[in-house]
Amino acid sequence: MSNTPPPIPPSSGPAESLRDFVARTAERDRGHGLFELETPRFLEVNLNGRMNIKVGSMVAYEGQIKFTREGIMDQGIGNLLKKAVSGEGMRLSYAVGHGQLYLADTGKKIIVLNLKNESLVVNGNDVLAFEPTLPHKITMMKRLVGFAAGGLFNVRFDGSGLLAITSHYEPMTLRVEPGRPVTTDPNATIAWSGNLNPQLKTDVSLKTFFGRGSGESIQMFFEGEGFVVVQPYEEIYFQAQGG
Repeated sequence: MSNTPPPIPPSSGPAESLRDFVARTAERDRGHGLFELETPRFLEVNLNGRMNIKVGSMVAYEGQIKFTREGIMDQGIGNLLKKAVSGEGMRLSYAVGHGQLYLADTGKKIIVLNLKNESLVVNGNDVLAFEPTLPHKITMMKRLVGFAAGGLFNVRFDGSGLLAITSHYEPMTLRVEPGRPVTTDPNATIAWSGNLNPQLKTDVSLKTFFGRGSGESIQMFFEGEGFVVVQPYEEIYFQAQGG
């Protein structure tokens, strides 16, 4: 499956004047505070200090803002070792200053969450921005190295603060209940409640049918009580070994 989203078809409506276009697409101050959704795919950060953002997500800014990529030791020795094992990491930069910062990620839909002493685990590729006061750490699933090459890393958030995550198109949340486990494709899994501890498993029949290199032969298995969020799109960053 291609990792490139389908192109957006051109508008079939009548042409509009330049004045109307500028007025329709103009940035608007909605008074929503630190994080404002300008559109479903543009996030405005009303910066007054520092913000953690995904590397490459800045598309524009107004004011006095400087950007610094996260240092290799900024998350501590434990997270450094997890980066080394996975070949991946939480690719962060710090935006510091005062002004309006506009973020986006390949046209993906943006969801702003306000965590209130709660725990959430998010696929590292789907984290767009979060307050520096929100504690986070890189987590890796058990038996990961035996299943995957290239790595699948997640970021666990515990506490209170604003968090912006992304999804290709509209996400869906599935409830996980005792006796009713949920199985998902890792490439379509965005986030899950922090009390769940998903396991990786292989489907032998799928592995045989699709080939050893198919990500669809590897699945995430959730059991207990909580929820898991999936998107209607497979981002190809996780593949089985031996393909």
